[in-house]
Amino acid sequence: MNQMPQEPLVTSTVAQGVRRITLGRMPAHPLSSAMIAALRGELDAAADDTYTRVLVIEGPGHIFCAGHDLKEIAHHRADDDNGHAFLTDLFGACAQMMLRLATHPKPTIAMVDGIATAAGLQLAASCDMVFVSDRATFCLPGVRNGGFCTTPAVAVSRAVGYKQVMELALSAEPMDAGWALRTGLANRVLPPESLESAVFEFAQTLATRNPGPVRDGKAALKAHLDLPLDQAYELATEVMIGHFMDEGRLAAEIEGRTGIKI
Repeated sequence: MNQMPQEPLVTSTVAQGVRRITLGRMPAHPLSSAMIAALRGELDAAADDTYTRVLVIEGPGHIFCAGHDLKEIAHHRADDDNGHAFLTDLFGACAQMMLRLATHPKPTIAMVDGIATAAGLQLAASCDMVFVSDRATFCLPGVRNGGFCTTPAVAVSRAVGYKQVMELALSAEPMDAGWALRTGLANRVLPPESLESAVFEFAQTLATRNPGPVRDGKAALKAHLDLPLDQAYELATEVMIGHFMDEGRLAAEIEGRTGIKI
């Protein structure tokens, strides 16, 4: 008996310097161990691909990503150790994937047109920028089930701050797109029909920028946010000097060029 081909866990396409990474397994796009590995592979491939300048991550449909695959976790409760080894591997791999995303050398954008919950919200918050539709919602529901969204809160707290993430995590209530914009989780809120075009217009413009300074500037910004002000200026000054030592970059500044063609 022929089996139906399985839906890919993750697919990607690259056009005009923008790598579009699409989560599979509709409608919830759960972060199973295999999905996490596939996403990590895409992030690594994008880092090494000179044609990829910007990454856009999407979960099509009314759910961006529902978080971890609870059915997979429940299955491993029957293991001899009650699933401890599996959970150790799962959450370790997830943390490393999210860290790879948060520290990726190229700009990353989450395109959210639906529900982003638990580790799905962590995925969005780990991106450099988040563009959402006005029907998107955001939730950390762990306390509802007797737990706490501890690892998702790592990424979300860095986007919205302590008090906002505490309200989100303790209430376990969904927040709307307006909340995401007010708290700094979202960069832009758009009508659903305009979201995709706005994201890719922005991403394609960003892809024309000089990739070296974008890479170095992003890394410096991430680093200096954790430094005292004087050390932050030392770091930023060193990076700026390096950029102006690039003759091609200096010529572009003098000539008023806005970017580079790819």
